[in-house]
Amino acid sequence: MRLTAYTDYTLRTLMYLGAHRDRLVTIQDIADLHSISKNHLMKVVHQLGLSGIVETVRGRNGGLRLARDPAEINIGTVVRETENDFFMAECFNTDNNTCPLTPDCQLKAKLGQATGAFLAVLDSVTLASILAPVQNAPALAAGVIPLHLKK
Repeated sequence: MRLTAYTDYTLRTLMYLGAHRDRLVTIQDIADLHSISKNHLMKVVHQLGLSGIVETVRGRNGGLRLARDPAEINIGTVVRETENDFFMAECFNTDNNTCPLTPDCQLKAKLGQATGAFLAVLDSVTLASILAPVQNAPALAAGVIPLHLKK
């Protein structure tokens, strides 16, 4: 399973905001840290604002902050909202499936199960659970964020 850059940027933005809850963060802060296009991040932040996960503060001293507690932000939900599809193979797209093996193929069911398992793991993860402990604050500031998935 591979996530799009859009989803990757969304998750990075949320992790950065979660690690810096004590202040407003600018899009430029995140763009500089990850060497990501500010224009791409503006799209990500706009969508996060529409979804109610991020609050944007306009003005000279404006910026971004989480609008919800990190424990209330489910990573599985975020991934579902940012990915446009979960087509693991051509056969998942009924509009463009030209594979002649589809009628007798057992692989599609297994790939579907794998995708379901992938999403089930992410459904058990909150933003709070993947933020580094306080003792790793210097690593967070440097952009190194260890991910700890709940089991």
